[in-house]
Amino acid sequence: VQLVESGGGLAQPGGSLRLSCAASGFTFSSYAMGWYRQAPGKECKLVATITSNGGSTDYADSVKGRFTISRDNFKNTVALQMNSLNPEDTAVYHCNLVLRKGDFRGTFNCPGWGQGTQVTVSS
Repeated sequence: VQLVESGGGLAQPGGSLRLSCAASGFTFSSYAMGWYRQAPGKECKLVATITSNGGSTDYADSVKGRFTISRDNFKNTVALQMNSLNPEDTAVYHCNLVLRKGDFRGTFNCPGWGQGTQVTVSS
């Protein structure tokens, strides 16, 4: 399994960023995918999920209405459109398979997955 995230950077409060994740090494279209994030000094949390066919999405309360997850099963990519960003969204963002369905309160070992992409929201 190889997952490469991109698209992070610096955004102003109220701004937008679009993250992308390129997946390889497994049958991408067979798996639900998720975006996770680890804010400074905090545990890694699941923030958004999408089913294998893209037909259903789910979000943590903290991002609901602001973030949109999508996927392209032809290109083996999953994206996270982030709007109305605020400083609390500052984190390293990772994509991965959905390890525990609907578990937006649990913690995950994100640093062990790879580099992720840094999102910083600051004026």
